[in-house]
This record gives sequence, C-alpha cells and structure tokens, in this order.
Amino acid sequence: MLYSSVLNYKNKADRLGLADTHYWHILLHANGDESEIDDPNFFFAPDGKTNPKAELHATLDAFFSDEKKDDNSSICRFPARYRWLKKQLNAKDFPQANCVEYKRMLKRVDPHSVTLVFPAAHINSPASMFGHTFLRINSSYNSRLLSYAINYAADADMKKENGFLFAVKGLFGGYFGRYSLLPYYDKLKEYRDSEQRDIWEYNLDLTQKETERMFRHIWELKDTHSYYYFFTENCSYNMLWLLEAGREGLDLRKHFTYQVIPLETVHAAKSEYIITADTFRPSKRTKLLRYEEVIDNNNEEIAVDIVDNNKSVDSLIENEAISLQQKRFILEASIEYLEYRFIKGKVKKERYLDLFHKLTTYRSKLGRGEDLNINTPTDPILGHRAIRIEAGGGIREEEGIGYLGIRPAYHDLSDSDYGFLRGTQIEFMDLLLAYTQDEVRVERATIFSLVSLSQRSTFFPSFSWRTKFGWDTDYLSEKAAFNGDVGIGLSWGNKFAYTYFLVDPLFYVEDSLIGGVGGSIGINIDKYKFMNTNIELSHRFYTNGEEQTLAKLSQGFRLSQNMQIMLHYDYKDKKVNTLRYSEDTYNVMLRYYY
Repeated sequence: MLYSSVLNYKNKADRLGLADTHYWHILLHANGDESEIDDPNFFFAPDGKTNPKAELHATLDAFFSDEKKDDNSSICRFPARYRWLKKQLNAKDFPQANCVEYKRMLKRVDPHSVTLVFPAAHINSPASMFGHTFLRINSSYNSRLLSYAINYAADADMKKENGFLFAVKGLFGGYFGRYSLLPYYDKLKEYRDSEQRDIWEYNLDLTQKETERMFRHIWELKDTHSYYYFFTENCSYNMLWLLEAGREGLDLRKHFTYQVIPLETVHAAKSEYIITADTFRPSKRTKLLRYEEVIDNNNEEIAVDIVDNNKSVDSLIENEAISLQQKRFILEASIEYLEYRFIKGKVKKERYLDLFHKLTTYRSKLGRGEDLNINTPTDPILGHRAIRIEAGGGIREEEGIGYLGIRPAYHDLSDSDYGFLRGTQIEFMDLLLAYTQDEVRVERATIFSLVSLSQRSTFFPSFSWRTKFGWDTDYLSEKAAFNGDVGIGLSWGNKFAYTYFLVDPLFYVEDSLIGGVGGSIGINIDKYKFMNTNIELSHRFYTNGEEQTLAKLSQGFRLSQNMQIMLHYDYKDKKVNTLRYSEDTYNVMLRYYY
C-alpha cells in the first residue's frame, strides 16, 4: 500500500513538473541543476547533487520508507521539503513523524520576523575589511538580545589562522563553510565588543509564516558543509538562499554574477524593497572614541591609568579639581575600557571582576548625570556601490591623453568615504588604461591593495599599514612595472581631516628586480560629505643607487550616491636610459559605481 502511494506521488510530481520549479531548486541550493551543497548527507539520491528530479523521487522514497519516525527520520531532518511537497501534491496520506527535537528548537527560537545584520569593517583586519552579514531571527520577546542568529562562516580558527593565509585559502575554496544557529548576544559580543565593529541591523518585511518557512530550511542545513569561497559562495551569499527559502518568488541572487560583497547583499535587499527600518549599534571602539571627545584633554589618560593599575579609583573621586560630570564620564569610560581589555585577554579575570565591581559601585554613587550622546554615522547603504567604471581625459607633458578603467571591488581613499569606514581601502583587480594617438598602455593593474590608516587615540594607540601588489607607473621606468610594497606607520586625525606617515619597503621589476624603501606623508580632508581631498608626498631610495620623488593630489566631488568627479595631479621623477626628467600629469575623471 505504501509503495503504491509513493509511486502515485512521484507520478503526480512529474506531471506537475515539481523538480523543475524554482522553489525546489532553492531547497536544494541548486544553480541550474547542480547544488552548491557539497555534503553528501544533504542528499538522498546518489546523484542528488546534480539531478533535482532524482533527489525529489528519493526524498519521497525516504518519507515513505519504513524507517522509525523519530528525530532521526527523514521527515524530521527535512521539514521544509516535507511541508512543501505535501502542499504541492495536495497529499492526504503523507506519513507523519514525532519530531521532538525540532519542535523544541522551534519553540525556543520562536521565529516571528527577520533582520539582516551587517557588522561593518574592522579597520585592522584584512580578512574583515569587507564587513559581514548574517540573519537574526526575531522572537516574540521584546528584547532582541534574546533572539537567535543564523550565521555562515569558514570553518577556520581565526585566533590561530594567519590572516594572509586565510585570505588566500578563502579565495580558492580551502575551507568548508558551515551554518550555525546561536544566541544573538554571542554574535554581538564577537563583532561589536571584541572586534570593534559597529553593527547595522536592517529589519525585513518577511511575515511570521515566511520566517517559520525559512527556519524549517535552516534546520535542514544544520551539520552540512559546502566549500567556502571568499568572493562568491561566502557568508553573505549563503544568507540569500535562506531569505529566498522564506519567501517564494523572492530572487536576491539575480543581483550577483561574480563577486558577492557583504554590503552588496544589503543593497540587493533594498532593491527588492524588503527593508523596513534600520538600527545602529555602536561598538566599544566607537563608544570609547566618543568618551575621548567629552572628557577634558587633561583627564583622558585617567581612565587608561585606572585600568592599567597606574591610578586608583579613590584618587579620581577625591580630586576636587575634576567636575562631577567629568568623573562620571571617566568612570564610564573606565568600565568600557576594562571590558574591552578583558575581552582581548589583557586583564586577568580576578582583577577584572574586582575592578569592575569597584568602578560600577563608585559610578552608581555619583548619580545618573548626562547620557553619552553618540551620533549615528552615515548608513553604509547610502555609500557608493562596489563596482566602479571610470573614464576621463588629461594632459601629460603637453600631450592629450584619455583614460578608461574598471574595478570590480571595492573602495579606495580617493573615493567618497560617505558610508564607509574612515581611512580604509580595499581594492581588487583595478585596471586603468591610458591612450594617446600613438599608443594604448596600462596605467595601473592592481591585483590587490589594502590600506588601514587607523588614527591613534588615547584608548587605541594603533599602527597604520598598507600593502599593494600589481603593475603601475609610479616607478622610474617609463611603462607600468610589476611591483609590491608593505608599509607601516602612524596616523592622527580629527573631524576635519587625518594625516599619516608611512615607511614602505618595496620592490619593482624593470630589466631586473630592484628593491627600495620609501617614506610618505599624506593628508586626507574628509569633513564634508560632498567632497574629499587627498594629498601625498613620497620619496624613495632604491638599491641601484637611484632616488625618486612622487607627489599626488586628488580632489573628489560626490555628485550623487554612485557618481563622482575626480581632479588629479601627479608628479613623478622618471628615468629612461640615462635621461632623468619630471613627468607632470593633469586629468579629470568621471566615476560611476554600480
């Protein structure tokens, strides 16, 4: 009787063409006929990864099999497939199972709505400069901290993994990626507190029914794995499958052909009109930097000294020269800084507990006082898109020259930083061609370029650094030369601008490999959202005895969210054979981002 029923349902599924439907492919994570899930335990059919019809038939066989209908049954392992097939087939006699574990977790998570969460870039981590996205499943409780987060990440221990090796292995599928379901406050602790990353939350308009449908599919993915690719099948891309599983007909993946950058998934959600509201959660770094602004200059070091055991709390309280409100701010900053140092493993637990109790006790005795007012920064969704094309013209040595360029990702210091983390640059595969009446040549072909100009402060006396590999004309050779550099230095700033000083060990290849070291000083004026100014002066010493001076000036004007006009001036010392000369270039460029 059971065999007859399952055969009838297979025939009906074939007549309805269920294996070819968009939603069945969503449940299999299939692009075309091949699933992106690489775990064989996700499939019932031997060829289920590449044959949606065979997988549908095998799924029905599993549901109707004589297996024990408990938590380990096929029905309990794949509730989304089960509910969808039962509905599509209008089934009256589908087998049932007692899914105790699934029901228990469904009750605990209590899925009512969904929020797309974007932890912004982490300024000192190359692997995190793109940001990250994951989903929060909101329950019926008032506190969002009691909700659950669904995350997808490479199966790598970042505390032990080399950052550069992680990036390389991530490019070529060197890790498995896995889904995880855990309390939202754990993710906040990881990103906001430990990694100093501001959090943006975008509420989505998925209904409770759609959220429950999404949760059923999330359950199917637990304990499965897929190969993780840094630019394509990454954390953000795999969130899109879940949202599409929640709302039939939603197609977010159509917005992506090649790379999937975390912030671009937020743009895709905006394009599909599913974002209803946003919320900003400042990181401990943002809070501490704000405390630096409200605490008097001569009192800033007190909070650090208290945590570092160089000053007692009593000495602060007894100091009559410090106002009551300043004491409140200093104690609050001390608490934040103590927690930050403890999370980083710089303060032992015993001292943390003792000092935390003392600080909070003293602070409570001083009364409420003023709240720390943190201005909400520009929403990242208002910044420019990832892909940039540019075109323009100029003059070099009294000769007209045209330019045409494209960059797949993502942002550089000359782009408008409206909506982006200040002082950061991350570029891949940036190509700019220059052409005259006589020739077309490569002006630059950047493989990758990373810059982190972290402004030093009382609480964060961090270093700045940059690295770049590719081809450009910023060397003595006339044509673009392959080169690389890794620099380190310091940066300081205020609300108007920031300056930086860097020392760059470098090399370039002309007829032979030539090494060198350069020193650079620069300033970036970025106070006004409609314009940004970059000035940099460099001097280099090469191993062949030559020296070189470079000067760059760029002035950008933000015409719209995705349109910018750039004015450039470049000065470069050059040498052809034994002839030394100066090369001056003026140009104007129109940039469009999409």
